[in-house]
Amino acid sequence: MATPPAQEKMLTVLSIDGGGIRGLIPGTILAALEAKLQELDGADVRLADYFDIISGTSTGGLIATMLAAPNDEGRPLIPASDINKFYLEHGSKIFPELSRIAYWWEVLQKNPPQNPVYDGVYLRDLTNKLLQDKTLKDITLTNLVIPTFDIKLLHAVIFSSNDAKSDVLNNARLADVCNGTSAAPIYFPAHHFETQDAEGNTQTFDLIDGGVAAGNPTLVAMNSFYKEKLKQKSGIPEIETIDGRKMLVLSLGTGAAPFEEKYNADMVSKWSIIDWVIQLPQAHTPLFDSVAGGTSDMVDFSIAARFQSVQAIENYLRIQENGLTGDMAKSDIATDENMKNLIDVGEKLLKKRVSRINWETGRYEEVEEDITNEEALANFAKRLSDEKKKP
Repeated sequence: MATPPAQEKMLTVLSIDGGGIRGLIPGTILAALEAKLQELDGADVRLADYFDIISGTSTGGLIATMLAAPNDEGRPLIPASDINKFYLEHGSKIFPELSRIAYWWEVLQKNPPQNPVYDGVYLRDLTNKLLQDKTLKDITLTNLVIPTFDIKLLHAVIFSSNDAKSDVLNNARLADVCNGTSAAPIYFPAHHFETQDAEGNTQTFDLIDGGVAAGNPTLVAMNSFYKEKLKQKSGIPEIETIDGRKMLVLSLGTGAAPFEEKYNADMVSKWSIIDWVIQLPQAHTPLFDSVAGGTSDMVDFSIAARFQSVQAIENYLRIQENGLTGDMAKSDIATDENMKNLIDVGEKLLKKRVSRINWETGRYEEVEEDITNEEALANFAKRLSDEKKKP
């Protein structure tokens, strides 16, 4: 494998998918990674000390923000070991079971509900309390990158702490960014807010879930680096030298159902728009499943190809569970039992062998090397630690 010069620092990227309460799965992985880093460098270190870019969509955006946002001492707001505590404490209030039952009962009665499944009040209050009036430019340890989608303008809006430092109108409150990226269609209301500069100019945002633009935000995170280089007018030739040999990328999924042939051409040819939105009694949403699943796999495919093309696939680690069934495969089942099961999935995922996407079939397959995700994560931690020590 071609390697960069010994003292040349690598770009380090952490990316976390969207997936609602399934954020417990990457939460488990992140706690394991931070624990390994603490074994190497001491109990006070945090993930934001090691990653140049931390990105997340939807629930991944919440996690990324909690890992990167500063407390009063300028250190990360919470350690990775507290991510799952956050979900266990607040999950059932963000996704109240009674609201979910009432909503789908209305659907079964063929009486279309007039509002989303959840009103989002608890989540908005929680993020406002947790993040207060901190803004994107307050993040100094790393570059936070959060994809959202503006439903009014029908295009993606990518928030980053680097952009916020150069443009006041992009310096949104972290709570607003979190509520925007997590406003999943059907489940939560869209989130509207404004930013204002010293001259009184305003910019408005009407946001829904970042998963509409990037369910897997890894490419968005990597591209934010190139965008920053272009803004600094560093030159295209120099930017092109930043390839997979000079990057360490960790991409964490929130789990997916196993591959199965749910639908076929004859079936969907008879569907109306309502059928594409909801399939009962399982409450599947074929349109959302198709878009979210397809784009996430394509991102992984594209990144793996980038790294493979320069013989640096070891610099890209994707950890994803593709065997979720029943309630675990849904994004809003926050019962005690299901949350416990999701944590168990994350712990078992660490013991599984590393998997990569098969370019021919689009399915994930275990690599030939006999290495578990936990071992790969330990190797990744050692490389992150070494990078941090470079001058």
